[in-house]
Amino acid sequence: MGKASPPAKSLFGRRLREARLRAGLAQDKLGVMIGLDEGSSSARMSRYENGVHEPPFVWVEKMAEALGIPAAYFYCGDDRLAEIMLAYTALPEKKRKSLHAYANELIGNV
Repeated sequence: MGKASPPAKSLFGRRLREARLRAGLAQDKLGVMIGLDEGSSSARMSRYENGVHEPPFVWVEKMAEALGIPAAYFYCGDDRLAEIMLAYTALPEKKRKSLHAYANELIGNV
């Protein structure tokens, strides 16, 4: 059985690890998908996940695109809201509109 990864030390790192694992991607594969050099992609992604470094936003956007999630997910401090972002992203446009209308109804903006 493989060794467990240490917990991420930053919100960004934790969210990145969660999204990458949810997508079933290894660190090096995600790194290569976003344009990092194959020889250093695993180490760089590990540094991002462990909070040693935080990537420039242009790289965050590439990660989000590769993972099929919004970039805002990486910075969302509220776990429930982060899950809502993921759910919203997975919905077809018609259901996104319905969810938006329902949210407005809940807060009284009808």
